[in-house]
Amino acid sequence: MAKVLIAAKIIIWDECTMAHKRALEALDRTSKDLPKDSRCFGDAMILLSGDFRQTLPVVPRSIAADEINARLKSSNLWYNVKKFQSVANKRVALLNDPSTEDFCKQLLTIGKGRVPVYESSG
Repeated sequence: MAKVLIAAKIIIWDECTMAHKRALEALDRTSKDLPKDSRCFGDAMILLSGDFRQTLPVVPRSIAADEINARLKSSNLWYNVKKFQSVANKRVALLNDPSTEDFCKQLLTIGKGRVPVYESSG
């Protein structure tokens, strides 16, 4: 595995938003230590992909503050991240299915917190 990491020019990490920040920091330290390269991630490009509106990292026996502190955005490495945002849903574009498009729009509405909340009278 060490040889693979040394040779890697790009590492793609999908669903990174559920990972603990220490996992990213451990990858950084390992990527620096193996080839004796002090550059961030040993000069490998790291492609992080995920939706921060989804699940936070799970921290057993913790409070909400612990989970927020464990997220990648709380890592010192986050300042080195260049952020890009996808503006098109490729699944919808490829399937060309109106019901899929409606479902994706509903998910975005929920994710942006734009769904009205109705208090129950019970």
